[in-house]
Amino acid sequence: MDAGQLFSVDPLESRAAKGHGVVTSMAAGNDVILLGTSKGWIIRHDFALGDCQNLDFAPGRPGEQPVHRVFVDPGGSHCIATVVISGVAETFYMHAKWAKPKSLPRLRGILVNAVAWNRQLITESSTREVILGTQNGQLFEMAVDEAEKREKYVKQLFELSDPREPITGLEMETTSVGNSTRFYVMAVTATRLYSFTGIGSLESVFARYAERRIHFMELPGEIPNSELHYYIVQRRAKHFGWLSGAGIYYGDLNFGVQHSSSGGDENFVENKGLLDYSKLSEPVSGEVIKPRSLAVSEFHFLLLVGDKVKVVNRISQKVVEELTFDRESSKGIIGICSDPTAGVFYVYDDYSVFQVSTHDEGRDMWRVYLDRGDYAVALSNCRSPYQRDQVYLVQADAAFATKDYYRAASYYAKMNYVMSFEEISLKFITVGEQDALRTFLLRKLDNLTREDKSQITMISTWVTELYLDKINRLLLEDGTSTNADREHDSSEYESIVQEIRAFLSDNKDVLDEATTMKLLESYGREDELVYFASLKDKYEIVIHHYIQQGEAKKALEVLQRPNVPVDLQYKFAPDLIMLDAYETVESWMMARAMLNPRKLIPAMMRYTNEPHAKNETHEVIKYLEFCIKDLHNEDPGVHNLLLSLYAMKDDETQLLQFLDMKHAKVGSSGPAFFYDPKYALWLCLKEKRMRACVRIYSMMSMHEEAVALALKVDLDLAKAEADKVEDDEELRKKLWLMVAKHVIQQEKGTKRENIKKVVDFLSEANNNLLSIEDILPFFPDFVLIDDFKDEICKSLKGYKNQIEQLKEEMNDATRGADSIRSDINALSQRYIIIDRNEECGVCKRKILGTRGAQQMGSSYMSGGNIAPLYVFPCSHAFHAPCLIAHVTRCTTHAQAAYILDLQKQLSLMENRPANDPAGEPISSTTSIEKIRSQLDEAVASECPFCGDLMIREISLPFILPQESEEAASWAIKPQIAPFPKILPMTI
Repeated sequence: MDAGQLFSVDPLESRAAKGHGVVTSMAAGNDVILLGTSKGWIIRHDFALGDCQNLDFAPGRPGEQPVHRVFVDPGGSHCIATVVISGVAETFYMHAKWAKPKSLPRLRGILVNAVAWNRQLITESSTREVILGTQNGQLFEMAVDEAEKREKYVKQLFELSDPREPITGLEMETTSVGNSTRFYVMAVTATRLYSFTGIGSLESVFARYAERRIHFMELPGEIPNSELHYYIVQRRAKHFGWLSGAGIYYGDLNFGVQHSSSGGDENFVENKGLLDYSKLSEPVSGEVIKPRSLAVSEFHFLLLVGDKVKVVNRISQKVVEELTFDRESSKGIIGICSDPTAGVFYVYDDYSVFQVSTHDEGRDMWRVYLDRGDYAVALSNCRSPYQRDQVYLVQADAAFATKDYYRAASYYAKMNYVMSFEEISLKFITVGEQDALRTFLLRKLDNLTREDKSQITMISTWVTELYLDKINRLLLEDGTSTNADREHDSSEYESIVQEIRAFLSDNKDVLDEATTMKLLESYGREDELVYFASLKDKYEIVIHHYIQQGEAKKALEVLQRPNVPVDLQYKFAPDLIMLDAYETVESWMMARAMLNPRKLIPAMMRYTNEPHAKNETHEVIKYLEFCIKDLHNEDPGVHNLLLSLYAMKDDETQLLQFLDMKHAKVGSSGPAFFYDPKYALWLCLKEKRMRACVRIYSMMSMHEEAVALALKVDLDLAKAEADKVEDDEELRKKLWLMVAKHVIQQEKGTKRENIKKVVDFLSEANNNLLSIEDILPFFPDFVLIDDFKDEICKSLKGYKNQIEQLKEEMNDATRGADSIRSDINALSQRYIIIDRNEECGVCKRKILGTRGAQQMGSSYMSGGNIAPLYVFPCSHAFHAPCLIAHVTRCTTHAQAAYILDLQKQLSLMENRPANDPAGEPISSTTSIEKIRSQLDEAVASECPFCGDLMIREISLPFILPQESEEAASWAIKPQIAPFPKILPMTI
């Protein structure tokens, strides 16, 4: 077989022995072929199982008993055969599992020419509805179940009349319509093709045709072997072919959408055509040779003409191949049959069978459809990109030739191999079709993949330039056109502008940023430049453009976007606040804490340097007040700027309120204000805001300067400042003296009314802070004392009261001293009675025992042999050594060391000889008493059981660190019990 052949022929070994007669009929389905012979035999070949059966359908009857027709279903399970036995037609049914056929007596005498199987519903065990077409033009319905071994029923459905011709071909198709079934039946005779359709049972469908016209197609000419064949894919017919006298009538079958015919029937045939036999071969003796048999493939007809099978393309109606057969028989080939399930065809003669196989018969169909101009179908049949390019090229060239440049551009853009990108571009440039070239480039972009990054970028840049060129051409044409043309050009201009913006938006990621922006700038398209810059997040360019256009609001909208860097706010703040202060400040206030007001100070300073109307709202002051009051800003620069703006205003009220305001957060330990007081003082002095200066001096605790300046402004202000000092009486008096001196100097002259005003001033000093003698030095020497008589008398009376109070205090002190002396004398005579059985609080021995081992020195305590002891007012008594040891053990380390040192000194002094030549002469009695007094103070200042020493012992642990071993010995250790023994139990 040649590599380019669509069909190949392979001979099959047939086991039809000559003793069984010659082959008269053949059928195939699902790799099963049935051969009917002239002596009533049917040879069954099952290629899948490798099995062959010779079945005798006319047993015991010698002579010619030819098999008229044999039929097999697409599954290869059911077989129907008509055998002419002794001149009488007998119809048989046989299942693939049976060893013998079963006669159908109801069909005796009826010659069956065609069978239509219900391919949708047939099963291996049941034929379901089967339609039989007979020699006398009748249609029968029958059904056979393999289990029942006989036909279930045989019904006559229809009978042709006028003319009454034999039915030579029959096909059936079904579809589901809800819960019902729609039947489609096609039947052919020598001259007509009948179509029947309806919903319900077959009997009801054909019963309706008794009252309505039958839909048929009649073609002139006669042919003795008229055939009807469907091309079937997965049990569904796609198209058909009818071997008629006039030619091959064919069409597509559409069982989904029905179209009503003029006769009232639904026509399910589409794209009808007729293949004239004259196209198959040259006429012989003026007569056209007609085929003797037909088979239908997906794209071709297989026609038996003479001893050859001609393969004709169904679409182009051209013979594409001729198949020949190497046969032994001298007789001609009988016919062709097809196996729709296996997709193969069989050609047979008297003793031979040939298999015809297809080999990708649709591989060249794209070219067939292309030659017909059916481009969509041609594309659907293309197998490679190169083939598709061929189709696109034909379409594009055809459109280009008719000057349909836009459509040509679309087709050229889909090509990748046939023509180069440069060749196509030059075609449009040569004819001056810039718009079509742009269309071509746009479509080309749509067809490129992500891997073609460089090509995408270059083409996108070219498209951008073509758009800009188109806009410029429209603008130039607008200046030379009429009013009507101008309106059209205006709408086209707006459309192109919208297109370029959409293009920039869609391709912003592939366009080179610098090149595109330079291109837009070179064409003077500022709006598109700004638009592209916004797409690329180049906000600086966008904002700068809006500022140049005076559109501050749009610039602020860009700045308010979430992904705009905050640094741009600070960069453009000076220009924006000068352009629209209100909108700018409102934008800043909306940003709240996102902005740092300190970085906006240069912009605010620029704004404040410009003159403003008196009644105009100062936007900078509004923003600074918002930052301080609402955002609790603590930046000194912000506070200083607001203070400076307040100081520049004619009205000092806001400045004074700002100075009096506490700017620190509630509960905060920070400063009450955040501005620089020195800068504020300098600024207020410069702007001559004296009241504010007084407040600042006061806040800086420079009260003398505050009062001195206040006296130049307002006496009441000076008095208020003098009263602010509360914790320093001397300073407060000094401030009031400054006020007094100013008042005296202000009220010059010696008139009584002036003197009276000065004297009245004394009463304003709180708590009699000033007296007449404090202010007398400020009066001139020639002032008469009579003017101060009342005040002097009042002052003298006050002094008298003070002297009396001091005397009373001295008497109280004398009485207190006498009382203390009495108490001291009483204490020197104090004693306590000790019971002879009283025990020492530490050692529990009798407190009045003899010295014995407790002897501490002969000079420690005089009198008898009683050991030294201590007795406290609480009645607790201790031996001196016991008390010293107890206190040393329980007190702090430093105190214990001090006590031991005193004991050591006392011991050394008591044991030193009086005539020790090495020692210096000392007063032993005085020194020993002094040390003993210190020792008594250290150990006996309070009872150890009732004083602080006992209280401090509460915090000590019950078990001291040095007693840890003793405590461990008292720990209860768990005993580990031995494992219990497990005793066996017997029940």
